[in-house]
Amino acid sequence: MKQAAKDKCISLTLMAVAMSGISGLALITGFIFREGLPIMMKVGLGKFLLSSNWYPQEGEFGIFPMIVGSVAVTVGAMLIGGTLGLGCAIVLAQFCPPRLVSLLKPGIELLAGIPSVVYGFIGVVILVPFIRDYIGGPGLSVLAASVVLGVMVLPTVTSISFDALRAVPRTYREGSIALGATEWQTTRMVMLKAAKSGIVTAIILGMGRAIGETMAVIMVAGNTLDLPRSVLDPVRTLTSNIALEMGYAAGDHRKALFATGVTLFVIIMVLNTIALAVSRRRPGRVGQA
Repeated sequence: MKQAAKDKCISLTLMAVAMSGISGLALITGFIFREGLPIMMKVGLGKFLLSSNWYPQEGEFGIFPMIVGSVAVTVGAMLIGGTLGLGCAIVLAQFCPPRLVSLLKPGIELLAGIPSVVYGFIGVVILVPFIRDYIGGPGLSVLAASVVLGVMVLPTVTSISFDALRAVPRTYREGSIALGATEWQTTRMVMLKAAKSGIVTAIILGMGRAIGETMAVIMVAGNTLDLPRSVLDPVRTLTSNIALEMGYAAGDHRKALFATGVTLFVIIMVLNTIALAVSRRRPGRVGQA
């Protein structure tokens, strides 16, 4: 009886710890929506999301340039970090000797532990002058932010894609090789198809990481409120707008920044939901090599 009571107590304690995380998320969600939804209703959802006029002192709150900026920077980051991350995962999982993998994989994952302000500092000191002197534009741009964020999402994409490729049964690879396929044909036609759901999850989680980044983007993106017309134009993202203006905002201006947070929250939740749904799918049938 004493052991049963002890087990019950431990079970309730662990349940309370688990519920505390959910409760914290619920409180944060409720607070953000309570502060942000009234101004969205006051201005109008369509005008708030699709207007390009952000003049808080005049009561105009349009975040469309910031939405475009966030999308542009995120897409650029995934083209760089997603491509390199998937390539690294393929090399590590399929072509590297185990001893080399044990050295390279922790090194790549270590990139995730570097503070974002360090990435931003390196971008300002090295990347921005390089773009300005050799490519064009002011340097502070969509391109600079995309490169910095691409490096930052690299460990996320690499780690999850590597685990997805390693989770594919060895019989898939051995059967393909036995049928006469080359290593690359086996990787392309069998391994990547079998690990597709895990790779898609890695890409989506990387997008969530990129779109939610703040400090590094502030330092290298330029933070202008104009719509970007090329990758060399400066841009302001949703996260940058909140961080730059929350310190002095008041009244409707402050509520509009919370509404910006609501928009960002919804975008990230949609991405996470898609990633969760994809990760739960069963691996599809692989084609013949």
